[in-house]
Amino acid sequence: QVQLVESGGGLVQAGGSLRLSCAASGSIFSINTMGWYRQAPGKQRELVARITRSSSTTYADFVKGRFTISRDNVKNTVILQMSSLKPEDTAVYFCNADAISTARSYLDVWGQGTLVTVSS
Repeated sequence: QVQLVESGGGLVQAGGSLRLSCAASGSIFSINTMGWYRQAPGKQRELVARITRSSSTTYADFVKGRFTISRDNVKNTVILQMSSLKPEDTAVYFCNADAISTARSYLDVWGQGTLVTVSS
């Protein structure tokens, strides 16, 4: 019904930057909150940042001042600009969206994940 596709992960040195993108497609009526989560090996998935449709943002303490989340409501995309990356930022990053389908179903949608590796 609604799909999310992430892109932009990769390998970067500590102190570097990466830009993650996520695009929603399918039978979309509306998308409310969009966000980025991450999961490191052996750890639980955790919130990185999220943004409402009106662009109100929430950030995890460990990324404040380093990461910026933004979205385009027309294109149904969300961007995570990451800078001053640290080795502990290494994880699989997942895009998430609270969507309403054209059938008026409320959906909690996840992307397939994109790997970010930060070398020291």
